[in-house]
Amino acid sequence: MNFLADENVDSSVVQRLRDDGHELLYVAEMDPGVSDEEVLAAANDKNALLLTADKDFGELVYRLRRISGGIILMRLPGLSPAGKAKLVSSVVHDHGEKLIPYLYCCNPWYGPCSTKSSLILP
Repeated sequence: MNFLADENVDSSVVQRLRDDGHELLYVAEMDPGVSDEEVLAAANDKNALLLTADKDFGELVYRLRRISGGIILMRLPGLSPAGKAKLVSSVVHDHGEKLIPYLYCCNPWYGPCSTKSSLILP
């Protein structure tokens, strides 16, 4: 799968997904400090699933009706970087292409990934 990881994603998650064989671009390595709008546009341009810890992307997609090909929103406070990497890798392995085009909220305190809301917009 193709991913674009926002700069707030732990590098351990990025490396784990790369080690798992996924194509992954990392904003922290490309153009740190770009706006959320630019990150979302880059993910869409590259047909990549966006990986982020920033809740603002939910607002962009739902309230402002920006188009998205899918977002994994990581809400993982308290987990070690290795724990985050393991959980995200597991979610991608278990759900794969079914993550597209949804907002998938990873929060282990409410189940492995609790919220799946459609992002399909006209």
